[in-house]
Amino acid sequence: MNDLIKVNYENDRPTVLARELHEFLEVGTPYHKWFPRMTEYGFDENVDYVVTDIFVPNSNGGKQTQKDAQLTIEMAKEICMLQRNEKGKQARQYFIQLEKDWNSPEKVMARALKIADKKIMLLQDENAQQKQIIAELNPKASYYDVVLQTKDAISTSQIAKDYGKSAMWLNDLLHTLSVQFKQGGVWLLYDKYADKGYTRSKTHTYSGDDGMQHSKLHTYWTQKGRLFIYELLKSHGILPLVEQKN
Repeated sequence: MNDLIKVNYENDRPTVLARELHEFLEVGTPYHKWFPRMTEYGFDENVDYVVTDIFVPNSNGGKQTQKDAQLTIEMAKEICMLQRNEKGKQARQYFIQLEKDWNSPEKVMARALKIADKKIMLLQDENAQQKQIIAELNPKASYYDVVLQTKDAISTSQIAKDYGKSAMWLNDLLHTLSVQFKQGGVWLLYDKYADKGYTRSKTHTYSGDDGMQHSKLHTYWTQKGRLFIYELLKSHGILPLVEQKN
């Protein structure tokens, strides 16, 4: 009974595709009529199933989109009972065994450890970001700092334009020169540069696909940081466009 019907474990709980279950059960009714009929047995969308798109080959050698649905194992079991045939019984037994395996102490512990690891990684990312913010709030003071103090901070892409390049180019170059590193999708300065007043971080909020509000840190460069980048790149023979023309 292993792999009787393909199971998707990418979500918080195992699911199966409605079309694959329909095919296994050898239902005579076409899928586009059969599945809406199944949902009328008290199943709720986004609770018991999630409608999704799949891509299948067409006669022209390309691909076409079809509507499908990811079903919870509980819903799949009930659908199997409704079929009242040997295939339905076989699939239901398969799902019952799958649920037993999924809820076994070993599998539950493995999932808990995986979640814990993910939370640890998130905390590490947050700590690294907070460390940079603290360093930015307490830069080493000097007369040079006072002269260059300004409320305006500019993005990496703006500085990169001075060189006729992209933000990706400049970020990668600064990483190669051991100025910054990437963690949790955010570029952060190494400790050697973090407290120099080169950057100023801003937190932006956005709505995620899950409907929740999320936040992300973005790093901007102060005028002092801009001059630091200029001197650093100049020492490696890289000049801004205005000096190249001269």
